Amino acid sequence: MNKNLLGIDFEDWFHPELIKKYLRNEKLEPKVINGLDKILDLLRKNETSATFFVVGELLEFKPELIDSILENGHEIAFHTMYHTRLNDFNSKEQFLEELKQFSELTNNKSKGFRAPTFSLDSSTSWAIEALEENEYTYDSSVVPAKSSMYGHPNAEISPYKISSKSIENQDENGKLMEYPLLVTKFLGKKIPAGGGFYLRTLPLRIIKNAIRDYEKKGIPATFYIHSWELTPEFMPRIRLSKKDDFITYHNIEKTYEKMEEIIREFRFTSISDYSEVVF
Repeated sequence: MNKNLLGIDFEDWFHPELIKKYLRNEKLEPKVINGLDKILDLLRKNETSATFFVVGELLEFKPELIDSILENGHEIAFHTMYHTRLNDFNSKEQFLEELKQFSELTNNKSKGFRAPTFSLDSSTSWAIEALEENEYTYDSSVVPAKSSMYGHPNAEISPYKISSKSIENQDENGKLMEYPLLVTKFLGKKIPAGGGFYLRTLPLRIIKNAIRDYEKKGIPATFYIHSWELTPEFMPRIRLSKKDDFITYHNIEKTYEKMEEIIREFRFTSISDYSEVVF
């Protein structure tokens, strides 16, 4: 049976982009980190390892998170220090500084990156050069379908070598592997299917069929879920516009159950464990 790839985007309640813009004077005290044990138990009982793409400031707040993740057989990877979209960085230098900070926090354990809100594109491709300079081995920021907030509809769906000159297609000289997120066809249109809002919103059979389709092609289905989606009991409900509320909270109470059904039926592992075996 094929192995697929699972990434936990480990963020807190004030990190999602659609929430950030509504925050005024709220005290930004992490709460979702209290759900880590629940997430680790879910993975343990389903014999699944995952890559935790962690927002660095959470490790500053509670350094023992690192040990909990690593000691349970999972991988730590970089999701910026403050969940900042790449296009909101002032410069490549600022990003390099955050990479350095994260490296110190994790004792150089991180070899992978995911851009917040999948914000890697041609205007932010300098991030790939920064990752290469810091001996990172992979990225997982490309969604090969278009959504209102992100996406590269022409990108390859299989893992490929990415470079700052070639975001969507294989570059033989690229030093980083790209693990693009799962997509599928729905009503004749290519759409994201790799977790998050799409796991909460799409019928489960559509996502399962998408994973089976990848497995038939010998492609690993790269899946993601946010820590706050699995632990809604630690997620304060902020007043948002109707649309942003729907995208952020719709079916959030069903996420855990749906995620468990997926990892029971299909085999998932961390990206580093997969790449060691395959590459």
